[in-house]
Formats: sequence, C-alpha cells, structure tokens
Amino acid sequence: MSGQDIEIESEDGNFSGYLSVPASGSGPGVLVLQEIFGVNPAMRSIADWLAAAGFTALCPDLFWRIEPGIQLSSEDDAGLKRAFELFGLFNHNTGLRDIQTSLATLRQLDACTGKAGAIGYCLGGLLAYRTACHTDSDASVGYYGVSIADRIGEAAGLSRPLILHIAGDDEFVPPEAQNRMHAGLGSNPLVTLYDYPGQHHAFARPDGDHYDAASAGLANQRTLVFLRQHLA
Repeated sequence: MSGQDIEIESEDGNFSGYLSVPASGSGPGVLVLQEIFGVNPAMRSIADWLAAAGFTALCPDLFWRIEPGIQLSSEDDAGLKRAFELFGLFNHNTGLRDIQTSLATLRQLDACTGKAGAIGYCLGGLLAYRTACHTDSDASVGYYGVSIADRIGEAAGLSRPLILHIAGDDEFVPPEAQNRMHAGLGSNPLVTLYDYPGQHHAFARPDGDHYDAASAGLANQRTLVFLRQHLA
C-alpha cells in the first residue's frame, strides 16, 4: 500500500488528488469525497484504509477552484471557520463535474481494475448521493450527508446502488430531514438506509469529538461488504 499526490486533468484546469494503492498493486476504484476540511490527514487515512482493504482509492481536491491544496483541522476554531466559508463558496455543479472527471481518471489508472465507486463524508456524503444520481459511479456510499432531504427528487437519476449512513442525533440533519429521507428514498430498491441511533455527525471520523468506535466499525464493515459486492 502506498499513497501519493497525483494530478487530475480537466477541461477547466488541473487539480490534485491523493491516490492510495493496495499492496497488490491494483484493485477496484473508490473515489473518496472530502469533508469541508479539504484533502486533510483524515481523508488521506480513509483512502489508505480502503487501499489496505484492496481498493485503489483517489481523494480529489474538490475545493481547488476556490483554494487549491487546502488542508484544515476540525479541531481548531480558525480551521472550522474557514471550512464553513469554503462550504458556502463551493459550487455543486462544477463539483459534480470534477467528480465525474476524477472517476474517469481513476478508471484509467493501471492500478484500477475497472469498476469504480464513491464514498463520501459530510459534504462528501451529500456529494456521494449526488454522484449516485448524476454520474456513472458503479456504487456509492454516503456517511452523514447534509441537505440530502432537500434533493430527494434527484433520486430519479439513480441507476446503481447506494448506501446512506444516517446519524440519529446529527446536529446538521434534524429528525424531520431524516424522516424525509426515509419517506423519499426508503422504498427505492437501489437505496439502503442505515440508521445509527444516538450518534452525532462525524461519528466515523477517528480524530473527531463524536467518534464512536462501535458505530463506525459497523458502518465501515457494511461499506466494505457493499463495495466488494458491487465493484469486484
């Protein structure tokens, strides 16, 4: 397993991504979609975790159009403030375009065996949902995605499987929004919703205040089974 920054070419300019490859040298592709803190150590560690599990993981810098190479900490006030500023400045349409470009780049790598999916957290959890609805991702997973309830109609574009992990006490996704997600997506055969009662936003981020090893372990186990099933 090895990790390195690579360059991703797009029509609008080039941007970076963190690539982590399994010890075997190749595996199914997984795009890692960042939180609001950029391609920081937490996101890189997720890519490395996926590589250790046999996947070729690429985490693209989706904030490159605003401030390339940003790496913020969720643990300091200045980093948190800047992260929310970047979240407000982020353009979801160009972001989706960059995700599709990154998926194509990932599939073309010698280290990718062909199929490629996506996994995302927080902002990336919303983007994983939108990736499932609007791109050719073979399978997608969203952890505590924000604002999904406001975009239920986009699920009309779903053609491949999707998992959404929902934190029961998510301060950014209130119960009413969770109810709308279940009402709008629960009967879709392509969607699996997993609820984690009592868990807060970012319960699967190891360096976060709300990290819960048991719930994170369960969600991650479900994720790996799902990705192996659909990307192998």
